[in-house]
Amino acid sequence: MNIVAALLIFTVIVVVHEFGHFLLAKKNGVEVTEFSVGMGPRIITFCKTDKGMTCKLFCSQKLFEEREDWAHITKYSWKLFPIGGSCAMVGEDTEDESEGSFNSKGVWARFSVIFAGPFFNFILAFVFSIIILGNAGIDMPEVVQVLPGQPGEAAGVQEGDMVRSINGHKISIGREITTYLQLHPLTEDTVKVVVERDGKEKTLSIDPDYKTYLFGFSYPSDEKSKAEVSEVTDDGAFKKAGVKEKDTILEVNGTKVTNSGELSRIMEKYKTGKAVTFVVDRKGEEKTFRVTPKPYEGKTLGFAASKNEMKGPAAVLKYSVIEVKYWIETTVASLGQLVRGKVSRNDVSGVVGIVDAVGGVIDQSVEYGVKTVIINMLYMSVLLSANLGVMNLLPLPALDGGRLVFILIEAVRGKPVDREKEGFVHVIGFFLLMILMVLIMFNDIWKIIH
Repeated sequence: MNIVAALLIFTVIVVVHEFGHFLLAKKNGVEVTEFSVGMGPRIITFCKTDKGMTCKLFCSQKLFEEREDWAHITKYSWKLFPIGGSCAMVGEDTEDESEGSFNSKGVWARFSVIFAGPFFNFILAFVFSIIILGNAGIDMPEVVQVLPGQPGEAAGVQEGDMVRSINGHKISIGREITTYLQLHPLTEDTVKVVVERDGKEKTLSIDPDYKTYLFGFSYPSDEKSKAEVSEVTDDGAFKKAGVKEKDTILEVNGTKVTNSGELSRIMEKYKTGKAVTFVVDRKGEEKTFRVTPKPYEGKTLGFAASKNEMKGPAAVLKYSVIEVKYWIETTVASLGQLVRGKVSRNDVSGVVGIVDAVGGVIDQSVEYGVKTVIINMLYMSVLLSANLGVMNLLPLPALDGGRLVFILIEAVRGKPVDREKEGFVHVIGFFLLMILMVLIMFNDIWKIIH
């Protein structure tokens, strides 16, 4: 099921990309020999001839090329393997400059045909964003939690504040805060955070330095849930003392605990580094542990700002554009991190890694119902479609961006680069791209196994 879902997402994204090429090719008079969904042998092929619609099952390549009534018309095929699709144009990869060929068209006509593929990926991401935001709400950058004793509280951040910028970087949606901090780790002595409060903007200076003591465990954020230990940090104090996941905390230093809300308030009292006694219920048996927290020094803003809100149609359209912009900027910034060596191989994923990620999303969503699964699949599609659009615009041989570079060179020079030399560059680029994809695939498998 997970593989099928991943293949479906891949196919939709690639087919829409190729459909962009197809539409602009048709508009500019470029002859499209075939538009196909999937790869491999043809299952069914149809087209419109002078005698009307014609259809052929399991059409061989020889028949496809030699059938006279199919000459100079577009064939539409559904192929065996449901992975991606293609748009084959006359003269796209050859020196053919006959009427109707890709090379016979003007510079800007060819530019539009190539650019349309990535652009349609951005359109698809926009359409899916509309569906997501219309049904799941908009991720507003509203402060929903100010952690007691942390830098945000000391600087005056309040729940309900709308975060507008961090160090001059505009914030439009909640996830931008996390992404910004990942790409720009807190190294400054002071962080300038602009918030909107009661309709007025206020600039807060936050000293991100933070010193505390950690017990090394987590529990449900829902205040009414039972105070069950949901995770124990491998090198944390709880692990060392012997507390385990699924233990339910009953007492902290003699104070009774009945839910997560009470536990949260009680734990705020014990950040002095002194040992604390915990009584837990482990499968019906009470156990007592004496835990000494570990000192921790780091940098943090000390607040969380992300709240889903349902908005009207105008806001949904506006924030759908912002969503696509966010993913484009995030992809570009991540590529920059990769080039500068700030991203490890474990942060890079290919097809296998994406299939695994899609499977993980489905597994986590299924218990919340079909609607949640669909929304999360659309969310993955937005991410991947925007990512594919950006990657294809990179000025590298064999990619759309590489082809656009040659077209722009032609526009500047007033004459095209030698077709044979350009073709050779794209062939080499394609070969290197295939090697990279294989290496990434093995890296994905290695990560999953280990």
